Amino acid sequence: MLRSRKLLSRKLLSRKLLSRKLNITKQITRTNRGLSVVARNNKPSVLTFRRKKKKGEKITMITAYDYFSAKYAHKVGFDMILVGDSVGMTMLGYDTTQKVTMSDMIHHTKAVRRGAPNSFVVADLPFGSFEASKERAFDNAFALIKEGGADAVKIEGGGEERIKTIGCLTSAGIPVMGHIGLTPQSVGTIGGFRAQGKTAKKGEAIVESAKLLQNVGGVFGIVVECVPDIVTSNITKNINLPTIGIGAGPGSDGQVLVYHDLLGYGGLDDVPSFCKQYDNIGTRIERALSNFKADVEMETFPVKSPYKMSNQEVVRFIGNDTISFSAPPIDDTISFSAPPIDDTISFSAPPIDDTNQTCRKRTVKYLNKMSKTQIL
Repeated sequence: MLRSRKLLSRKLLSRKLLSRKLNITKQITRTNRGLSVVARNNKPSVLTFRRKKKKGEKITMITAYDYFSAKYAHKVGFDMILVGDSVGMTMLGYDTTQKVTMSDMIHHTKAVRRGAPNSFVVADLPFGSFEASKERAFDNAFALIKEGGADAVKIEGGGEERIKTIGCLTSAGIPVMGHIGLTPQSVGTIGGFRAQGKTAKKGEAIVESAKLLQNVGGVFGIVVECVPDIVTSNITKNINLPTIGIGAGPGSDGQVLVYHDLLGYGGLDDVPSFCKQYDNIGTRIERALSNFKADVEMETFPVKSPYKMSNQEVVRFIGNDTISFSAPPIDDTISFSAPPIDDTISFSAPPIDDTNQTCRKRTVKYLNKMSKTQIL
């Protein structure tokens, strides 16, 4: 009987070991086929976006700049999260994106990666981080991926020089997302945050930029910002890369909005005209903060501490000899003195009324008595 039990336990153990080996083999096989290890946890990849475009399924993208915004985006299940240099205007208080540094981008990309460990994260190369030389572009792109934890980088512009820089990055194995139309990093040269491609010639130039980006291997998608519908639709139909629109109409393969804009953090007046505002968080935040401030000032919060001490510990605490209460020290320099006596002040009895015989007799008797006492 005992022997049969041992044999049965050995068989069960061998089955478990065999199943583990089979699972490991399957995982290695999938990795060798070009699927990343994280893909087993449903993390999107560049192949995911191409398949969606081919099937006609919309691609969803949202910006995030910190741990909590990334956490919510990850929980909802967006296809992509963009750590945009728009962090300068939404989180850092700058009037443009041009003041954002590499340190800013790495810092915020790290936070987003912690909040969304299994999302596809794209990080912007900020203004001045890639224009000077290819070496500078290499260093900063690698920093966003290796230090920040991004899966890809985004570069604005579609000119000839920009295309060369992008080609160098993709040849080194760095996935790049393009950005054409309104390029916020170039507001100084285009005259501000203005829509682009509003003439036939300018629209054709944007379409041409999209085609040039498509010819660069390693570019997996293009953001198209603030252009007419007809330009967006033309780009989407004439290139194989997925297009992500923002303020560019419904003709793109996907859409992206700024986290703070769609939630209404800044209030109704600060939302771009193309943005649909799904909430007005700013007003609700202001109301909540005002309520807290009022509660503190009116002493209605807090009512009591939620943390309690047992009765036994209370006795020990109150009776602890180390706790002493002493009166404040007495200042010896302080003296109290009566006001000086004025010797000139004299007190006299009221004048005697001669008409009062009884009073006169008493007075004479008193004076005689006093004189005898002085003689003794």
